[in-house]
Amino acid sequence: MHALIEFPSPFPEEPGVVRLLEPPGSDIEALRARLRDGSYGRPFVLENGGLRALHFSLGYVQSVMKISDPCALQLGYAQRMTAFLLFNPRPRQMVMIGLGGGSLANFCHRHLPGTRLAIVEIDADVIALREQFCVPPDDERLQVIHGDGADFVRDHPGRIDVLMIDAFGPDGVAEELASFEFYERARGRLSASGVLVMNVAGNKETYARHVERLLTAFDDAVIAMSVREDGNYILFAFRDASFAPRWKFMRAIAIELQKRLRLDFPGFAQQLERGQALRLAQRLSA
Repeated sequence: MHALIEFPSPFPEEPGVVRLLEPPGSDIEALRARLRDGSYGRPFVLENGGLRALHFSLGYVQSVMKISDPCALQLGYAQRMTAFLLFNPRPRQMVMIGLGGGSLANFCHRHLPGTRLAIVEIDADVIALREQFCVPPDDERLQVIHGDGADFVRDHPGRIDVLMIDAFGPDGVAEELASFEFYERARGRLSASGVLVMNVAGNKETYARHVERLLTAFDDAVIAMSVREDGNYILFAFRDASFAPRWKFMRAIAIELQKRLRLDFPGFAQQLERGQALRLAQRLSA
């Protein structure tokens, strides 16, 4: 158990309480000032109204958890990242780069009992806050690893059915996770029907080059899904460049997933189909 201190939120626009990984007896007023001016430099917890959020700064919410239901996905981008289940409803091996507040880890651990999940997180402070976000202890199905995601993918000995990348920090995606070499290596680690799922956000000019590298490494076998409410894009890249989703068959899968997981999988399937159609049109007009 890591030491945490708690005090009322210093942010007038965000009431509640904050929790910090600081020892008892710390200078609360100095910490409040650093939180307000953005110089604190470590992840912290902000809790209010039944929700608990992981922040790197007030303006950057990494994850949100409903305290009464830790496995429910609150943010639109996290909900849409689960659309990989439309392509592979029962992955055996899943690797997640970026633990964050653990919402996707909790969701997958609860709802995919046949999946082994390895989560790689580079920030030890984020891992230290896992209990605040009800991330289960490591067991035979779940492992949280302190390390570099790019190194883990390079050294992984087996095949990965789903590789999920949600590793944004205050400065965006780490360059090691957005290089052509990483994407090429990641594709090589995927199983024959494997899929890479990546969250991209921020200024389009900032991440456009990352998207182009991903398209090149995966021979254009990529579908994009927009998340208007969060301003994100979710990218799905497939090991098999000739993979052609069976959209009519997928609708039945989407309805079953919606009943079981209470997310709008039929809507996700429609977005994905439109995304592929748009990509094909752009490719033909190029």
